[in-house]
Amino acid sequence: MKKYEIMYILNANLTEEERTALQEKLHGCLTSNGDTVEVNEKDWGLRELAYPINFQSNGYYVVLTVEAGNDEGVKEFKRLCRIETNVLREMVITL
Repeated sequence: MKKYEIMYILNANLTEEERTALQEKLHGCLTSNGDTVEVNEKDWGLRELAYPINFQSNGYYVVLTVEAGNDEGVKEFKRLCRIETNVLREMVITL
């Protein structure tokens, strides 16, 4: 089993309901493949970006650790993040 650390930044203009729905959608593509999202999921909350991204100066940061048997769920997560306009950036690191 491989471990991944995933960090992504969501658009700060989303409402609470929109943000939680988007997080569930992104996390759902990981868990539907049989991967486990560990308990140490952290919402860093709203923070100022180091530089503007898509004319946004703030973003909502989320960090989570995933344990995966294969990398199919992680690949699908990255694909969804690139398609979704409310995800400003994503980064996946293999631990």
